Amino acid sequence: MQFCPKCGIRLKKGTCPKCGHSEGESKQETKKASQQLESELTIFDESDTNEALPSIRIDCEKCGNNEAVWWMLQTRSADEPTTQFYRCTKCSHTWRNYA
Repeated sequence: MQFCPKCGIRLKKGTCPKCGHSEGESKQETKKASQQLESELTIFDESDTNEALPSIRIDCEKCGNNEAVWWMLQTRSADEPTTQFYRCTKCSHTWRNYA
């Protein structure tokens, strides 16, 4: 049993009797929406500026600088702790702490 995503009425032969929405339109709209979401998703990149991130005093493993920016991500399952990432403000070396 399928329902119209626009008005919630049960589809009859793939078409909504109330608004005229057909099942084929739904698949095309869903595909377009998922493609649009993928293009809008951005991950933190090395070329991004570090001005908006909080900084911490920590020694860089590569250059010895004592300042880095940090952020946290949930990289594992929800019952595991978050992973904390650090990026040196001088050489942009990135490392993580699994806590």
